[in-house]
Amino acid sequence: MRKSPDAAIKIASAALFLVALLVAVPLLINATGRSDLYYTLTSVALLSIISAGVWITFYIGRINIGQGAYALMGGYVSAVLVMKYGMSFWLTLPLAGLFCAAASVLIGLPILRLRGVYFAMVTLVLTEVARLLALALPITNGASGIVSIPLPSGISFFGLTLIPDFATLANPRLAFYMVSVLLMAFCFLGLYRLAHSRIGQLCQSLQQNEELASSIGVNIAYLRVVAYALSSFLGGVGGAMFASISQSIYPSSFTVADSVNFMLNCFLGGLGYVLGPMLGTFVLYFGWDLLFQTGEFQLLIFSTVLIVLMLILPNGLLSLALPRKRSL
Repeated sequence: MRKSPDAAIKIASAALFLVALLVAVPLLINATGRSDLYYTLTSVALLSIISAGVWITFYIGRINIGQGAYALMGGYVSAVLVMKYGMSFWLTLPLAGLFCAAASVLIGLPILRLRGVYFAMVTLVLTEVARLLALALPITNGASGIVSIPLPSGISFFGLTLIPDFATLANPRLAFYMVSVLLMAFCFLGLYRLAHSRIGQLCQSLQQNEELASSIGVNIAYLRVVAYALSSFLGGVGGAMFASISQSIYPSSFTVADSVNFMLNCFLGGLGYVLGPMLGTFVLYFGWDLLFQTGEFQLLIFSTVLIVLMLILPNGLLSLALPRKRSL
């Protein structure tokens, strides 16, 4: 089957964007000597992955303000497995996501019956519950958190080094940046495929009218749980990566404010676009830093600008240049 011109353009654009992130950005950073930007851009990539999970729950018509709980959970799962059981970080990365997905199924079965502000309020509480659990459970070391987490070890296959030991690298930040960008690329490629799949279309029908979708035979309870599990999986993976980069995890690593920001990233970029969380994260992250010089007026100006942008562009920043299609 021949690909349409539009599909070929999208593939070429995505490939160029990925090459720019993996090749052009490191060259520019090395030329300017601003190696600290690696950590900044890595944080943006990981935050966009976690925000992408929130976008999935919006896709089924649910307002999720509890993603910070799963990011915190994923960070602790990875840290505990590495520190207390000696597992390789690369194995703990998917395990952290799967653990969060399993937990979200148990949590989601009762709360996904709620809608609108009721579901939002329950998810908002989840982040605080996760923080209190991290403070109370002995395995998490309470307020002291888990520190001195070793850098990811290498992976070899028949003597061929697939991933080097990060501790032996001259610049581990570059390695973390590369891994985070690749994870982000796989994440949004998966979201794009989800939006074009039959399951994606059924999920979209839940957002429009659950009763009508149920009347034509759609298993809405199953779809809600699957979408919420995928959302939590991304949160867990992002949290595990953050714990490895910072080599520590604390109960305050992800708070209610972070959960709100994950939601705002989706709103700002555009709920109708797959790339909305990525753009929203970039603008929100750097926008906050740019306003640092305003001192005590930083939060006031920041909040005012966000409100104005949402009033002027209710479909997000991407609506300026792109038609409103969820496939973009």
